[in-house]
Amino acid sequence: MAAAEDRAVERVSPPAPSLQSAGPSSNSIVNGRVRFSVHRALGGGAVANVILWRRRNAPVVLLTGASATWFLFEIAGYSFLSLAANVLLLLVSILFLWARSASLLNRPLPPVPNLEIPDRVAEKIADDASTWINYILAVAREIALEGDRKLFLEVIVFLWIASYIGSFFSFLTFVYLGIILCFTIPAFYDKYQDHIDEKVGLAHHFLLNQYETFLVKTGRSVRKEKKTD
Repeated sequence: MAAAEDRAVERVSPPAPSLQSAGPSSNSIVNGRVRFSVHRALGGGAVANVILWRRRNAPVVLLTGASATWFLFEIAGYSFLSLAANVLLLLVSILFLWARSASLLNRPLPPVPNLEIPDRVAEKIADDASTWINYILAVAREIALEGDRKLFLEVIVFLWIASYIGSFFSFLTFVYLGIILCFTIPAFYDKYQDHIDEKVGLAHHFLLNQYETFLVKTGRSVRKEKKTD
């Protein structure tokens, strides 16, 4: 029983990406202060390189594909089934005619690659999916059986925010906006981190001063009211 409970507790912790503690992705000291490493925060791997535009071809391809998909489904009004069927119909027709003409004219057959998913890729996808599914099930178990109020409130707030945002956008538009923000905000912050941190620090200091001023004025007004009474 104890071992089972330990495993259940471990599943509640969300899966964390592996971080690299060495190399250019680690935190560095610039102008006497520690500079936050966005690359390390994103996992420090190939995904972080793509998000931060260190491999420029991949972000361009992903953004172009996402924009084309969003335009076809949201603006042009295509459905996924009709678009997929038309694309496959055109592809199969071209390959069939190419193969027939190649056999008649003694030409090489179309260079169709071996269409299969490697076992290693399939196992990695299955492992990642099972990790997140087990985490979601563990959260549901904690709420249903353990009665964790804090976790219950966090899930309720998250679902409410998702429902509120979903009332303004379709799911595809929401995903598209998420992709755009994913490829812009981290890269922008990584490039202009010093200026952003400076402006945020000034804004935070200004808000604190305004808050303290408000508290002082409120305290004085309360004291005056008490004296008047």
